[in-house]
Amino acid sequence: LGQLQCLDISKYREAFMNIGYTTGVFDLFHIGHVNLLRNAKALCDKLIVGVTVDELVSYKGKQSVIPFHERIQVVRACKYVDVAIPQQSIDKVEAVRKLNASFLFVGDDWYNNDRWQSMETELKKLRCNVIYFPYTTGTSSTLINQTLIDLRSKDAPSGQS
Repeated sequence: LGQLQCLDISKYREAFMNIGYTTGVFDLFHIGHVNLLRNAKALCDKLIVGVTVDELVSYKGKQSVIPFHERIQVVRACKYVDVAIPQQSIDKVEAVRKLNASFLFVGDDWYNNDRWQSMETELKKLRCNVIYFPYTTGTSSTLINQTLIDLRSKDAPSGQS
């Protein structure tokens, strides 16, 4: 009888992994971010998170409170995240193509948006499904930042803010 050979499947593991991808600014990290990352990780083997670089945040006329190099470290420290990478472009289709992602996770505030419906069609061609998670109401980095600004202006001596 011939010898039985053991097949080393470790090199094939990545080919069969479900890779998930999501992006965000992740400024003033809060429970909404944790919910997104926890829910995303539950649906994939490997979760890759694109953290938006400062230059991309500013194109929207916004500015993060926490600089990129700190935000990406915070995201990398989250136990649900396997890999955190810089998000240099808003082109999700190209990112999914490069990462070979099976899933793209986004908040449901984008659901039924014309741009996202078009993107979903393109992503299906790449065998990537868009999964919409409920947006965490009552908290956001914008709301936290505005609350801090309001609190500081109340505490400032009159004539200063």
